[in-house]
Amino acid sequence: MKKLSLLAAGLILSTGVLAGAADQITVDDPYVRLAPPNAPATAAFMVIKNSGSGDVKLIKADNPASRVTELHTHINDGGVMKMRPVASVDIKAGGATTLQPGGLHLMMIGLKAPLKEGDVVPLTLGFDDGSVKQIEARVVRPVPVDHGQMR
Repeated sequence: MKKLSLLAAGLILSTGVLAGAADQITVDDPYVRLAPPNAPATAAFMVIKNSGSGDVKLIKADNPASRVTELHTHINDGGVMKMRPVASVDIKAGGATTLQPGGLHLMMIGLKAPLKEGDVVPLTLGFDDGSVKQIEARVVRPVPVDHGQMR
């Protein structure tokens, strides 16, 4: 019986089902931007909501479509917009953080194969307490949404 309990605990740990920050998180409108042919990278965007009473930090992400997944932001460096990795993304208690073009995003580097419009990419979001959340993001063609900014 003890071995069975340990096995069940191991399965719960490995699937990220334990109570934690991930249980307080919901993700709205996750999508991956369709990259041009032969592009080595693309990005994922979403709105991450925290229904809990404590702040949460997104500290990592992973996906099977690229070799590397990094948390990124855009910065204005002397009038030139540049992407830079960030250590974490804060999701305030009772609040939401938007990952969007021109701001915070998940950078998918070293695409293993070309993505096609309509493909679904599984994403794993990792939080500062060790919990994880599995989501799926559909690959969509970029469309202008405001002042030339692409969705």
